[in-house]
Amino acid sequence: MDTNAVGSSRAGASREKIASVEHYASSGLFSPEEKAALAFAEGMTNTPAEVSDAVFAEAHRYFSEPQLVELAATAAMENYRARFNRAFLVESQGFYRPG
Repeated sequence: MDTNAVGSSRAGASREKIASVEHYASSGLFSPEEKAALAFAEGMTNTPAEVSDAVFAEAHRYFSEPQLVELAATAAMENYRARFNRAFLVESQGFYRPG
């Protein structure tokens, strides 16, 4: 989350929005497109990974097939990196400072 929060902040996401990612589905801070992308990524992050037909269909309402491939690839890369870091006990570097 650390480097992603920095990137999101630099791209214009508010601290409130970044802090609300965990509760994106019930937050009014995220657009329907963002919620669909986050639900798709969340499905890929679950163990076992499972993007339901309903989640896929909702994401496909907003994103083309090439965009969905890019979304899936990005979620897979982030999951790989997070699991790799856990295996080697890599801690947050503190790049993002919400306060």
